[in-house]
Amino acid sequence: MTRERMNEIGGIILDAAITVHRELGPGLLESAYQIALKKEIELRGLYVRAKVPVELIYKDEKLGKAYEIDLLIEEEVIIENKSVETMHPIYTAQVITYLKLSNKCLGYLINFNVPLLKDGFKRIVYKF
Repeated sequence: MTRERMNEIGGIILDAAITVHRELGPGLLESAYQIALKKEIELRGLYVRAKVPVELIYKDEKLGKAYEIDLLIEEEVIIENKSVETMHPIYTAQVITYLKLSNKCLGYLINFNVPLLKDGFKRIVYKF
């Protein structure tokens, strides 16, 4: 996938997340935002999978499912949804880990528990 297409998808994700945040507001469970965001992105014509298992490979051995990606867009872009009071650096590290393990290069960390979504939206690039 080209860099331009990935950036276009990022714009679609941001727009969809803003729509969900305006509709639902802050304060709900993460799962509610995940379901709504999946639907909103699909309405924009993108392919979305939810709760995608990520296998851990340790010393060249597959050890099975170790993690779960909240949303995978077009099989390339990862979204990690949060609904938390404080964004901790470990959440960014979590997305980077998902990018590494799934061999992807672009992810978004979205915290819906904020008054303005722009304050809860973070783009994370790994080997882009």
